[in-house]
Amino acid sequence: MSQTAYGVNAPEARKAWEKAVAIETLSKTYVGQFIGKDDNSLIQEKGDMKKDKGDKVTFTLRMQLTGRGVQGDAPLKGNEEALTTYTDSVLIDQRRHAASAGGRMSRQRVPFDVRMQCSSALSDWAAELMDQSFFNQVCGITNQGDTLYTGNNAATAPSRIIRPNSLTTDQAVQGDATATFTTALIDRVKVKATANAVGTPNIRPIKINGRDHYVMFLHPFQVYQLRQSAATAGSWADIQKAAIQGGETTGNPIFSGALGMWNGVVLHEANRIPFGIHGTSAADQTSTRRAVLCGAQAGALAFGQGFSFEKFDWVEELDDYENQLGVGGGAIFGLKKTVFNSVDFGSVVVTTYSPDPNA
Repeated sequence: MSQTAYGVNAPEARKAWEKAVAIETLSKTYVGQFIGKDDNSLIQEKGDMKKDKGDKVTFTLRMQLTGRGVQGDAPLKGNEEALTTYTDSVLIDQRRHAASAGGRMSRQRVPFDVRMQCSSALSDWAAELMDQSFFNQVCGITNQGDTLYTGNNAATAPSRIIRPNSLTTDQAVQGDATATFTTALIDRVKVKATANAVGTPNIRPIKINGRDHYVMFLHPFQVYQLRQSAATAGSWADIQKAAIQGGETTGNPIFSGALGMWNGVVLHEANRIPFGIHGTSAADQTSTRRAVLCGAQAGALAFGQGFSFEKFDWVEELDDYENQLGVGGGAIFGLKKTVFNSVDFGSVVVTTYSPDPNA
């Protein structure tokens, strides 16, 4: 029986694998469920570069009007208010990686599809890159050294940050075993997000069925502390029950896999939440974690021309007289938190003393 087979870098095979790696990457990412194209998305995908050339996408924030307006028959002419706008930009760059499929005899010995394993390995790598980049960005992790795990954009320190016990640095949190994560801290963070002075934008909530919601990401160690602290006022059962009342979770991605909800804040557990950072030495404060509350447009994502979550690169290359096979993949993209006028637009960081409870 004859079989149809496509060789190395055959156009049909390359097109199929490019799409397969991209789609598989999105399905493996933790943050994929929070990506959308409209301004009600936690991470908004900016589509400008898919058709145009360049290495930067610039977007605009319009501040709310603050004037009094006029009353009765008072003239409106001459009392107009000028719009106040700020801009931010997301840089895009190429990120690639490759997997070695070994020599022809090595490939002969194994019972699995080498292409499939290379595809899976590259999508695992890309998903990890995307997830860690998002959390390093919104948590303000500035000690990475390069932009590999910050979405091809330099991370900036958080402009909105809360620490328990009136502490002012992450190293101070590291030294205070009482500075743990509690429901009371969630309430404080929400106030920080929604009660800012005129001129500093409140963090815009994500609208779901006409209701306002925020999303908060916690490290598993912080979740453990929350479970312990919620034994009395604000029980863990109350947190879980709030998210499912009235069928509010049905069909909406921000509720998928959520721990529950507290005071309109949907809680998610994320194991890539990073350590806090020493304010002087920039060393990781390994007994701390930086949880983060996010609203709409907390992050911006852009792909370069010809790339998307439906198309990555896929290149197969034969070497050593066509004996050794290597498979490479990648994409041109950028991911960053949104910052306008030096203020984080959609995120508030929360550093707590959260060591491994089993250590």
